[in-house]
Amino acid sequence: MPTKLYVGNLAYAVTQDDLAELFAQAGKVESAVVVSDKFSGQSRGFGFVEMAEAADAATAIQTLNDTDLKGRRIKIDEARAST
Repeated sequence: MPTKLYVGNLAYAVTQDDLAELFAQAGKVESAVVVSDKFSGQSRGFGFVEMAEAADAATAIQTLNDTDLKGRRIKIDEARAST
């Protein structure tokens, strides 16, 4: 079952392709999205990555959390369900 991860503290220059490429090191990436402001198009500094398997998501958290991506130390956690 796919597992959605929250990725915070992203540099504004990070693209969805950058996220997908980084997380592919931990396993199969279903989707990667950088959230942007709907008016300016500017990145809001966070995004979401959906991993194909829960084990891949756990690996991503363990190996990629607090690592450098384009000059910022990213924070990774399981995404909380929206209400």
